[in-house]
Amino acid sequence: MKVEYDRNTCTGMYQCTAEWEEFVENREEGKADLLESEEVEEGIFVREVPDGAEFDAEMAARVCPVDAIKVYDDDGEQIV
Repeated sequence: MKVEYDRNTCTGMYQCTAEWEEFVENREEGKADLLESEEVEEGIFVREVPDGAEFDAEMAARVCPVDAIKVYDDDGEQIV
């Protein structure tokens, strides 16, 4: 499972940070940061979801008010 985060779309509501500790508040820039992620293109960050953190990653995606977070299963299908 992997998570994809579009930082350009993020509006800094920080709801994701309450759901998964891998999202942290960056108050200076008014955006969340996704820890241990790789920027695959400008503003798009991707990382694997560790075993046991699947529910938290999915909840972070579900609560994002601007749909800046997507979660994909191991087959590459978007599940959130």
